[in-house]
Amino acid sequence: MSDSPRRHVGQYVASGDWSDYWTTRISRAERGRIHVRGYPIEELIEHLSYSEAAFLLLRGELPDAREAALFDLALRSGMDQQFINSAACAARFTASAFPDSPVPALASGILASGSVTGSPQEPAAMLIEAVRAGGDVEAAARGAVDAWLARRGAVPGLGHPLHKTAEPRAVTLRRLAIAADGWRAHGRLLDAIAAEVERRKGRVIPINLAGALGALLADLGFEPLTIGGLGALSYGMALLAHIVEEIRDGVPLRIIPDALGAHYAGPSERHLPADRRRDRP
Repeated sequence: MSDSPRRHVGQYVASGDWSDYWTTRISRAERGRIHVRGYPIEELIEHLSYSEAAFLLLRGELPDAREAALFDLALRSGMDQQFINSAACAARFTASAFPDSPVPALASGILASGSVTGSPQEPAAMLIEAVRAGGDVEAAARGAVDAWLARRGAVPGLGHPLHKTAEPRAVTLRRLAIAADGWRAHGRLLDAIAAEVERRKGRVIPINLAGALGALLADLGFEPLTIGGLGALSYGMALLAHIVEEIRDGVPLRIIPDALGAHYAGPSERHLPADRRRDRP
């Protein structure tokens, strides 16, 4: 995140100086040369893994061994879970209507990756805000639960429509993160929040993948905005697999018939009153 003041177009219009209007710290391309975060791209292609290169792009510095292992864990943890994720369904619907290329369907799936479909952005924002406030972890957990129940009636990062006692991906990610010294302040706070919700509800509401990812990536120093994007991108390979399968083996132009749950709940048949009818030629 940049510490520079937020720029606005009005300052450029007023000054007439547009010299830094398009500025990036990410890469520089010149004839025959490309540097990414200062490194020659040839070196990065030859020596870095995909996840290490992604970390460098996002954070501006190379990950150490611990960070690289944990970041790779985060990126591979989503995988897939059939049609439980609405993003896969959105992607497949688009693929069924546009089988010429996977790109529009990929865009549809990414666009369907939000707070309801399991984005880690909201859990990360909750955890980062509470950790920054400081204080005892149990008190922070109580405060976070109070705030989110009042704000939305639910605590982000907990619960799953299918997995009611333990979310397999979240359990595995948490276990491996703990073993690699990656479950730190944000992870411990998430554990305390889950325990507080269980105490209040009288039942387990498990940490879900979005919550576990939000905690792990926050403990790696990523901000919520980046974490939200990483959640969508980490599911991208599953979306591509679904899209290709849909195009190759699926049903062109999928619909939702009554037999698959379509239900009309509006008024029964009715007709326009006489004073609203117009004579048409």
